[in-house]
Amino acid sequence: MDRLGMLSSTFGPNKHSSQFRNPFGGRPWMEQHGAAAAAPGAKGLKGIVAGGITGGIEICITFPTEYVKTQLQLDEKGATKQYNGIMDCVKKTVKTNGVLGLYRGLSVLLYGSIPKSAVRFGAFESLKGRLMEPNGQLSTSGKLLAGLGAGVAEAILAVTPMETVKVKFINDQRSATPKYKGFFHGVGMIVRQEGLSGVYKGLTATILKQGSNQAIRFYVMETLKDVYKGDDPSKPVPKMVVGAFGAVAGAASVFGNTPIDVVKTRMQGLEAAKYKNTADCALQIWKNEGPMAFYKGTVPRLSRVCLDVAITFMIYDSFMDLFNKFWR
Repeated sequence: MDRLGMLSSTFGPNKHSSQFRNPFGGRPWMEQHGAAAAAPGAKGLKGIVAGGITGGIEICITFPTEYVKTQLQLDEKGATKQYNGIMDCVKKTVKTNGVLGLYRGLSVLLYGSIPKSAVRFGAFESLKGRLMEPNGQLSTSGKLLAGLGAGVAEAILAVTPMETVKVKFINDQRSATPKYKGFFHGVGMIVRQEGLSGVYKGLTATILKQGSNQAIRFYVMETLKDVYKGDDPSKPVPKMVVGAFGAVAGAASVFGNTPIDVVKTRMQGLEAAKYKNTADCALQIWKNEGPMAFYKGTVPRLSRVCLDVAITFMIYDSFMDLFNKFWR
């Protein structure tokens, strides 16, 4: 048989010929959804755009609880202790600086939340596309690995510098004579005094925190969605249900890694120099303040994170649904 005949018999109109070789064989989700399903890069780009928009909206809603959480985590025992709890922190802040005092450092998080969320969701969508099993779903290890990868990526590229500057700004407000006049002035002072490494304090703790955070959150979210969909992978999940799943995922991550978050916050504060490294910081907290100190700020963090993750996934899913209608 000549070459033309071989091609005709292999790729001809008779799909059921014994010689037909389906280029999507063994990959049913590709047969159903075409080439778009096999383009993790395209999904990653959608995730970056949708994630960036989501990050900006979410932080404007939830910042006051982040401010209170950070203040309580920085508040050490002894003569320097300032607050007796959440409401005391809120009252003293409002009394001293007005309601806008609860938004001290918002610009830092706003500048950082957009790229952070963009990196997180972009990395997750890209990894999810590569780890997808032949049935179009993620395995347990796939969910954890995709979430872990997203967390590590955001920790290195966005979260560590953003969180370091945010904590220093909030910590600065606690002093009698605040020295930072604004975002760019503050960042300039930090870099001049400490070098570029000054905005990368607590990198190890941040990688541990964000990696575990996103591994837990995405695993719980994807698992709950799979349970809801049952045997129908294309079944839509209502946005309110997505929000409820997000709150559960957020709570799971809080109880799972608040101790890491406390250590990270101390390592990024203005008094971080008294700790040799991340391990020394954890050891000093244990010796001087006891094991319960590792759960400082849990309640405000719990309220913030549950609301944060619920809102984030609802907004993100809405934008992804919108993009999927016209962005192929």
